[in-house]
Amino acid sequence: MRADVEFSEIPQDECLQLLSQRSVGRLAVVRKGRPLIFPVNYAFDGEVVVFRTDPGQKLSGSPLRKVAFEVDDVDEAAGTGWSVLVQGYGYEITNAVDRHSESRRELPVTPMVPGERRHWVEIIPETITGRRIALQAAGAQAR
Repeated sequence: MRADVEFSEIPQDECLQLLSQRSVGRLAVVRKGRPLIFPVNYAFDGEVVVFRTDPGQKLSGSPLRKVAFEVDDVDEAAGTGWSVLVQGYGYEITNAVDRHSESRRELPVTPMVPGERRHWVEIIPETITGRRIALQAAGAQAR
């Protein structure tokens, strides 16, 4: 590991801002005892992550189960980056009639992969954490 690199926690408000600025992340689920990770287009409304999907492992692995969701940015040349991790529970809201679900189905989630993606899933966070890796300031290295 480089001596001039440091890890730091990202404050909660910045984690929420970073989630709001992206539209592609990774969903992690466990199916039949195996971890699976899927890229998904999503929206974040300040409280929950919402994505659309077709029937399959994302849909069967998310609702009423613990899931993780991650967004990040890496500059490999500079050796810097950040990552935000959402840990919580998935819920299918496709047919839910409460006002929160109805408004979340109005969020702009446009999947890149062809298909209708008729099923809506929200992730209600238990925790949202973030980490940053960055180069230390020149003076900090001399300590």
